[in-house]
Amino acid sequence: MRAKDITLIAILSATLTAGKFVLSVVPNVEIVTFLMILYTVLFGYKRTLMVVVVFVTTEILIYGFGTWLLGYYILWPTLVILTHIISRTLRSEYGYAILSAIYGFTFGLFFALFESLFYGISYAIPYWISGIPFDIVHGTSNFIIMLVLYKPMVKTIGFAKEKMHVA
Repeated sequence: MRAKDITLIAILSATLTAGKFVLSVVPNVEIVTFLMILYTVLFGYKRTLMVVVVFVTTEILIYGFGTWLLGYYILWPTLVILTHIISRTLRSEYGYAILSAIYGFTFGLFFALFESLFYGISYAIPYWISGIPFDIVHGTSNFIIMLVLYKPMVKTIGFAKEKMHVA
C-alpha cells in the first residue's frame, strides 16, 4: 500500500466515526450507511473494506467490546460488497437510496438473528419486535439522506479525489 492510500483510508474512517458521533443524538439516524455506499462507489470496494475494518475496530475503543461488534464486522462489509455488485449497473441515486433504505429497515432483524446465536431465539424475537419503530426511522432516514446528499457529495468528493490524483 502507498502512503496516499493509508492516509485516505485513515481520513475516510475518521469521517465515518465523526459522522456517527455527530448524529448519535438522533436515534437511528446515521450517515455511516450513506458514506459506506459513497466510498464504495468513489474509491472502490477494496479500499472501502479497509475503511470498514478501521472504523469497526475504532468502535471498540469508543464503545467497548460486545456481541454487536461481531455483527458490525459482518454487516458493514456486506453493505460494501452489495454496493460494489449493484454499482456495476446502477448510476442513479434512487437505486442507492433503495439499498440504504432496505439496509436500515433490516438492520434490527439482522442483529436479532445474530444475537439469537448467543442468547437464543426467545431473546431475538422480542429484541427485533421492540426495535421495529427504530428500524422504520433508520430505513426512512437512510433513504432521505441518500437522495439529498448523493449527487452533491459525489461531485464534491469526486473533485477532491481528482485533485489528490487518487485512482
